[in-house]
Amino acid sequence: MSGKLNGKVSLILGAAGKDNMGQVMARRFSQEGAKIVVAGRNEDSLKEISNEVGGDYVVCDITKKEDIDAMTSKVLDLHGKLDVGVQATGWGYLSPFLESTEEDLVKIMNLQFKGPYQFFQSCIPAMKDGGSIIQISSATATIMLDNHAAYMGTKAGIDHVIRTIANEFGEKGIRANSISPGLTATPMTSDAMAAPGLEDAFKKEYPLGRIGTSEDVAAAAVFLCSDECFLSGQNLQVNGGLTLRRNPRSHEIDASVAAAVAKLEDN
Repeated sequence: MSGKLNGKVSLILGAAGKDNMGQVMARRFSQEGAKIVVAGRNEDSLKEISNEVGGDYVVCDITKKEDIDAMTSKVLDLHGKLDVGVQATGWGYLSPFLESTEEDLVKIMNLQFKGPYQFFQSCIPAMKDGGSIIQISSATATIMLDNHAAYMGTKAGIDHVIRTIANEFGEKGIRANSISPGLTATPMTSDAMAAPGLEDAFKKEYPLGRIGTSEDVAAAAVFLCSDECFLSGQNLQVNGGLTLRRNPRSHEIDASVAAAVAKLEDN
């Protein structure tokens, strides 16, 4: 690797799932020379990935402000500064609009709006020499997907907060951007994507002919964190051109799955 992040103290929140997007970014950042601190709720998984990349970990529940502040304090205790803050926590909540419960709405707002907001509030004072803030968003903050309103709305809302951070704190040398993947092959999506025909329903909407990977997102994140980056307040659509087209409707997904299952049964 080129060492584009040599010596940059990088905090990745949402890296507690085995081989999830946060962990893939931690590996790539480490290869680029960054000093890694991973955070999330699963201590065993955090310990494993931090050992792998030669970094540190902090247990943190993004819905608890005291956890967030303790996390950034730990980073400062370890390294004296923060250069990169990545927020990769999320919940792929699916529900018909009229069936979304108050309990679920509060949960997703805490996870995908309040928590990230307070994470950024905590990161900025720690970025004493400037830095890069990255929010992992979603193509669905821009284009539609059925039964995904609460997820999409909270992602879109925090994307706009990213723009306000870029506007207010650019004079301190802080860049803030979001990355919007489409459907991505991760452990979180593996069960759904195992359904015959489901990936096919999505893939035809991607001009580059495939769905994304966590490695695609990590590569974009490396650029956003590197000294050569002159972007701020932007939403990078790292999804193979998906937003030029659209996600399939739910009935199209169902039809694609049904056709694939019927074909398997015929064989």
